[in-house]
Amino acid sequence: MQLIWLRSDLRHYDNTALSAAATRGPTVAVYLISPDQWRAHDDAPCKVDFWLRNLRPLSDSLQQLNIPLLIRTAAAWDQAPAVLLELCQQLGIEAVHANQEYGINETRRDKAVAQALDAKGIEFHSYLDQLLFQPGSILTQSGSYFQVFSQFRKVCYNRLHMAMPQIVASPKAQAPLHVTRDPLPETVDGFAVPGAALRALWPAGEEEARQRLAQFADEQIEYYKDQRDLPARPGTSQLSAYLAAGVISPRQCLHAALQSNNGEFESGSPGVSTWITELLWREFYKHILVGYPRVSRHRAFRPETEFLPWRDAPTELAAWKQGCTGFPIIDAAIRQLLQTGWMHNRLRMVVAMFLTKNLLIDWREGERFFMQHLIDGDLAANNGGWQWSSSTGTDSVPYFRIFNPLTQSERFDPEGRFIKHWLPELADLNKKQLHNPALIGGLFGVANYPVPIVNLSQSRDRALSAFKNLPSRQMLEVSHG
Repeated sequence: MQLIWLRSDLRHYDNTALSAAATRGPTVAVYLISPDQWRAHDDAPCKVDFWLRNLRPLSDSLQQLNIPLLIRTAAAWDQAPAVLLELCQQLGIEAVHANQEYGINETRRDKAVAQALDAKGIEFHSYLDQLLFQPGSILTQSGSYFQVFSQFRKVCYNRLHMAMPQIVASPKAQAPLHVTRDPLPETVDGFAVPGAALRALWPAGEEEARQRLAQFADEQIEYYKDQRDLPARPGTSQLSAYLAAGVISPRQCLHAALQSNNGEFESGSPGVSTWITELLWREFYKHILVGYPRVSRHRAFRPETEFLPWRDAPTELAAWKQGCTGFPIIDAAIRQLLQTGWMHNRLRMVVAMFLTKNLLIDWREGERFFMQHLIDGDLAANNGGWQWSSSTGTDSVPYFRIFNPLTQSERFDPEGRFIKHWLPELADLNKKQLHNPALIGGLFGVANYPVPIVNLSQSRDRALSAFKNLPSRQMLEVSHG
């Protein structure tokens, strides 16, 4: 008998490990509930709830194939080897199949499981599934992992032209087993259940994910390049939560995009090529996670930036976390995150740069806060985005390029529709006043809205000075030599 160990691949369609297991013989599925590990990783309650909700339609889909889904608890991942070994011995499992996951803790967990199983004569097989390319297969001419995205993308395009990753066949129904599927947990201790409004924004299941992808490819991808930066427009795919949980695969996304563009990557629709580039950014950051493990350890990708004089400013950090900075585009974005579990991608950059440059607060504070609230929280993408914005990461924005939140607001929300939706207290302001209510004057500004917590010009100068005074990488290498 075969065991498919489900993790961040909560689907039965185009699931590499599931297909491989079913091909080899009668198959049982298992999912591990790991609350201590999820807390250690700062996983958001809405994200944990989303995973649990996706287990239900997945269990039903597997049941139609006569593959029972079992639920076991391994509170922390160091318990996974013993829990899985016990299950394998109970059921007479010959081999365990799992799709690869990336990050230091994930790698250690899988290595420990493989060793424990091997000691008892049980095979462990892992498969490329949540990426288009195996980490380590896209390298520079000198054999190292790419640090510049544009170069990485070029090699990816060349590989895709040579061979397109194919959708994996779904398993056929197997003969019924004498194993009964387990009841599914509705909640997990320590993780609050989100409100009905948030849940309604993110329905569970593969059918929902595939419908979203199909609708996006049919109706919106053509306009993606022009509308993706406008937070008041539905210009993005809204698929990130489904990709992070593996309810849909990057292969499915790539095939849908190409199908809408006559099979072209770089020509044809600018919207399609721009969206494929976004898929490759996701790929790039996971390769970085493997090639440069220090980013899994809360370390800056650029070692010299570990010496930045980050400020200990708890009052300002709290104002940022509450959406009370006095800058409407920042505050509206934070409120969107707190109420929906999601933030528009352009605003993730604006909000991150405000925290790390204008407030000069450590990017790790923001990275953690995002993970604690994002329904699509993903270590690689979240870390990559924060380090890009704070100029500490690979291929990051130059330190002297600091987004001005007022300019960004006027450019990407010119009518103030996004701001008015999330900050109804500003709804009566005209579109000139809306972006910077402090200009209205008066001792206390606009009623029920805070005055700005920082002077943009002075804070910009402070950030530039902090970066200019960093030791160079060469100096660090000499001092450590």
